[in-house]
Parts: sequence; C-alpha cells; structure tokens
Amino acid sequence: MNGVRFNRQFPVGQYICDFVSREKRPVIELDGGQHASAVEFDERRTRFLNKRGYRVIRFWNNEVIENIDGVLQVIGQTLDNIPSPGPSLRREGRLRTRAHRGGETT
Repeated sequence: MNGVRFNRQFPVGQYICDFVSREKRPVIELDGGQHASAVEFDERRTRFLNKRGYRVIRFWNNEVIENIDGVLQVIGQTLDNIPSPGPSLRREGRLRTRAHRGGETT
C-alpha cells in the first residue's frame, strides 16, 4: 500500500503482529470480539511495540468487513504521516567512529 511492503503474522519480540512494515514501522492489528475482554493485554502489547518504534493501528474485524475503504484510507493517511527513515550514515560514507582523528573517519 502506498509503495510500502507489509509482512503478515510477523513476530516483534514475544508478540505476533497481524501486519507490519519493517520500513516505516506501522503495525496494523485486526481485532475480533475476543479483544473486548483483553484490553490490558492489548495496552501492554501496544506500549511494548511503541517503545520499539512501531506505531500501532487497530481495527475491529467488522470495520474491515463493513468499511474497507475507510480502513484503507486511515492506513494510507497514517503511512503518509510517518517520516521515512534517513539514509544510513555508513552507506553514505559519513559514519564517524571513535577512531576519528585529524579529519579522517574510520
């Protein structure tokens, strides 16, 4: 979606996420009725993922079935608002290490 690749049923720590983009780091969770009684677990899981740089978006299963266009719109807007990661300094040849001396970078 929007050129962003997602992995399905992807592990992050001890949790299996429904859909994850490792590039932009959104997590899309589709929740069934069992999640109504698992609020504390879901909150703990969301905090865990947020601390690792993921942004969790949750939808109820019936939202996906009844309003897929609205769900896709929310996902698209979320992706548009997540900044792309900067280029790797090592790849760009600008990584400074502790061995930096007199203008040389190693």
